[in-house]
Amino acid sequence: MSTATNTPGAAAPGNRKAPAGERVADWADGRLGIYSLAKANMRKIFPDHWSFMLGEICLYSFIIIILTGVYLTLFFHPSMNEVVYHGPYEPMQGIRMSEAYASTLDISFDVRGGLLVRQIHHWAAVIFLAGMFVHMFRVFFTGAYRKPREINWLFGFLLFVLGMFTGFTGYSLPDDLLSGTGVRFTQGAILSMPVVGTYISMFLFGGEFPGGDIIARFYSIHILLLPGIMLGLVVGHLILVFYHKHTQFAGPGKTNKNVVGMPLLPVYMAKAGGFFFLVFGFIAIIAAIASINPIWALGPYRPDQVSTGAQPDWYMGFAEGFVRVMPGWEINLWGHTLVLGVLIPLVVFGLILGVLALWPFIESWITGDKREHHILDKPRNAPTRTALGVAWVTIYFVMLIGGGNDIWATHFSLSLNAISWFVRIAFFVGPVLAFVATRRICLGLQRRDKEKVLHGRESGLIKRLPHGEFVEVHEPLSPEMLHALTAHEQYKPLEIGPTVDENGVERKVSTLQKARVRLSKSLYGEDNQIAKPTAEEYKEITSGHGHH
Repeated sequence: MSTATNTPGAAAPGNRKAPAGERVADWADGRLGIYSLAKANMRKIFPDHWSFMLGEICLYSFIIIILTGVYLTLFFHPSMNEVVYHGPYEPMQGIRMSEAYASTLDISFDVRGGLLVRQIHHWAAVIFLAGMFVHMFRVFFTGAYRKPREINWLFGFLLFVLGMFTGFTGYSLPDDLLSGTGVRFTQGAILSMPVVGTYISMFLFGGEFPGGDIIARFYSIHILLLPGIMLGLVVGHLILVFYHKHTQFAGPGKTNKNVVGMPLLPVYMAKAGGFFFLVFGFIAIIAAIASINPIWALGPYRPDQVSTGAQPDWYMGFAEGFVRVMPGWEINLWGHTLVLGVLIPLVVFGLILGVLALWPFIESWITGDKREHHILDKPRNAPTRTALGVAWVTIYFVMLIGGGNDIWATHFSLSLNAISWFVRIAFFVGPVLAFVATRRICLGLQRRDKEKVLHGRESGLIKRLPHGEFVEVHEPLSPEMLHALTAHEQYKPLEIGPTVDENGVERKVSTLQKARVRLSKSLYGEDNQIAKPTAEEYKEITSGHGHH
């Protein structure tokens, strides 16, 4: 009896030789463990709801920004050295300008496809931040930031803030009159910082404004530092999404321990791939038909000039609005001037963003809720949280009006002072009105849901009873709809409890604990949520007593 051994790479007796692709896959799997990794994750379930596409718009816009940005870096010269322009754009012939501005003109008029790529790059940045804004508030209004996703909320918040600064450094690179005005505004904001402002300004600009290094430094920050950090945050964000699994809205069969939806491969991957090309195509169409940042119409930057109607992109208008409507207050302390007209808005702006960033931890402390949450809330079922979010958005858009007060004044023949006073008043009154109105709307929607559960859906059919009364016939809800309307949790506010123990010794309650209880009652007290219908109420109504 003889034995035979197979040589490596040879086919087994009586078997065909494996295809080349399969052999390469086996080789890679033996060294990288790709098969086991793919088997564990490629069939991961994703819920199918339109609101989850908002995050994908952000991701795809970011990819488009990276792709177009790589192309633009091949032709851009980040230098403030002055040159005389002799390029293809006739109106600028013979004008002195920086190499950065001249190279941007060349990209726009001389490089094949350069202007379209510039437009796609800028529009993708605007849509990325708009998508982040809407996506974050979808997460906020539905409570998707709760445990275990607090860190992922911070990642998303940092992506939004870094995206703002990346956009600012990006539209400052062409060194045109509009971007130069924005850089000048930034330098003034830096100088308003006590003690360290002057040092930071001199370091950043390489001397007195405008210096000779700001474009080169912004270029390094824009193409290397900030995108690198953002790419790491995006990867970390996606890893945590996979690890924690997706949240989902309440429904039959949906619990905190499962996800109901479609597998990643092939269904969700195919949909995501198609959606990427839709986003890319939409941005390309906008870039082709809607001009953005036409630097040739503004001219190169000169420190002694300011462009008419100078406006930042919308995501920076919030901060500028604070500064524009703030009175020009100044105080002198120990021989130093504090420009409160700039310093106070920057501090308020930072505090508002800080509260938003730390909200998951603030809410967890107020409620004392340490459980994991994978089922989303309907915004109406958390009226105080929803009202706070709407109040924040109100502040944002009020300040956006302030950031464009000169445009409103010129286009609508209004007084600039009147607009500034309107914004100052609306900053305090607007959020309060928005909070009260939103909270009342949410409570009204909760009452309507309760009526639906107890009495059914209005059918539009009128029935006359034997004694002559006319009533509308209500159709009972399906079990799926009943579950969706009653699946939400209702928190009970915290209580201080007895302040005297069984021995008559008074227990000291800290001021912090009292504040926590008050905040808890303001979020989940009796006046902040409508009690869900009980099973006894439902049985009594549906048994025929008062039900039509």
